[in-house]
Amino acid sequence: MKIHNRQDFLAALMFLAFGIFFLYFAQDYGLGTARRMGPGYFPSLLSALLIVLGLIILGLSLWSGNPQEEEMEKTDWRGLVLVLGSVLVFAQLLPVAGFLIAGPILVLLAGLGSHEMSWKERVGLTVVLTSFCILVFRFGLEMQFPILPPSLAN
Repeated sequence: MKIHNRQDFLAALMFLAFGIFFLYFAQDYGLGTARRMGPGYFPSLLSALLIVLGLIILGLSLWSGNPQEEEMEKTDWRGLVLVLGSVLVFAQLLPVAGFLIAGPILVLLAGLGSHEMSWKERVGLTVVLTSFCILVFRFGLEMQFPILPPSLAN
């Protein structure tokens, strides 16, 4: 059997792996019924949908179109590391530096992972996203997280 679309094939395997993994662990929670859902109902439903989606994509990658001859694009490791690293830096900075410092650092570091944005666009995106997150999460949803560093908040 020949793989016609390697990228879709790998994505299908990832969907199947995640779906099976989460379905396995969702079984520890009660499913309940559609009328009275238990804590495992929604995770099981989403896992099953992920498995079905993975099977559909797997089938399409194996049986539709012409077999792919060209190589897949290389993984942009720099972008991947910067985006994931920015989330880790944000998680460490938020309690000690507050959102006004941790938020912009998150957006700027993640923005460095893209070669398609200029510095002006990164700074503009940083201002807009930081303001939006503070308005929505702190004032709209009333979530409790430090906006300023603890040393300045008191």
